[in-house]
Amino acid sequence: MNRPLRTALGVALTASLLTSVAVAPAQAHAGGRPPTVLALPDGFQPEGIATAGRYAYFGSRANGAIYRVDLVTGAGRTIGAPTGTPSLGLKVDPRGRLFVSGGTAGDARVLDARTGEVLARYQFATAPTFVNDVVLTRDAAYFTDSNRPVLYRVPLGRGGALPPADGFTTIPLTGAYQQVGTGVNLNGIVTTPDGRALIVVQSATGTLFRVDPATGATTMVDVPGHTFTNGDGLLLLGRTLYVVQNRLNLVAVVTLNRAGTAGTLTGTITDANFDVPTTVAKALGRLYLPNARFTTPATPTTPYTAVAVRTR
Repeated sequence: MNRPLRTALGVALTASLLTSVAVAPAQAHAGGRPPTVLALPDGFQPEGIATAGRYAYFGSRANGAIYRVDLVTGAGRTIGAPTGTPSLGLKVDPRGRLFVSGGTAGDARVLDARTGEVLARYQFATAPTFVNDVVLTRDAAYFTDSNRPVLYRVPLGRGGALPPADGFTTIPLTGAYQQVGTGVNLNGIVTTPDGRALIVVQSATGTLFRVDPATGATTMVDVPGHTFTNGDGLLLLGRTLYVVQNRLNLVAVVTLNRAGTAGTLTGTITDANFDVPTTVAKALGRLYLPNARFTTPATPTTPYTAVAVRTR
């Protein structure tokens, strides 16, 4: 039996420690409540989100910039320098490090969330590759690749120590999971409620799979009568799994058993401000989702936002 893979918890990062490159005006909100719609830079093309306390980090699929927003005021700024390659799935660990999925670059980066400094980089693969999302556990970071039936594991040593550039492992998936065509396959990833395995969504089929991280063996998560068409980012809170269905502009809410082998659809979330949201993170008692606007032509002046909704 595998030992539990306990998800790492984010911590608040103070604004005074973050460098300011560009600041967006705060959005007006009545009664001192945090805004429900957050302005992101024009042309940013957001994809991933990670939260730490009152702050959210967004990654740009256009140029790899990381944009940090104060969720209470709506003010934002860019940290570090754009890489010129995508920044997709994001997670922040308790040490103030931001783990970034590199999309078509086939890599992952670990940044100082205060300054944007690159602390480590891992080149997992070369084309065709699309490193899409990441989950943090007590002892590793796991990344999905939408173009390959594998997970990438970056072990975290004592005190969270990062391995050298070649210190990652590629885990081939076996069992029920099968790669389909040339579309987006593996996408969002979380741990199971009991922390002993992982759950991934296959966008091309709308199917959830449970993955044994030690062997790569997969089984289908049984959610009777439901397929998660356009499944993208995942978020697990207790036994509640949120599945973002991007082009459908909704979030499916699933109650899982502890092992993550089966679940029941218990509701959906939608909002008039959704415009192809890709993934989701929790902060300040709400869910936050970036609008990727995949159906809107991307230009340097295309506006982008993130939206806050209530949990279910």
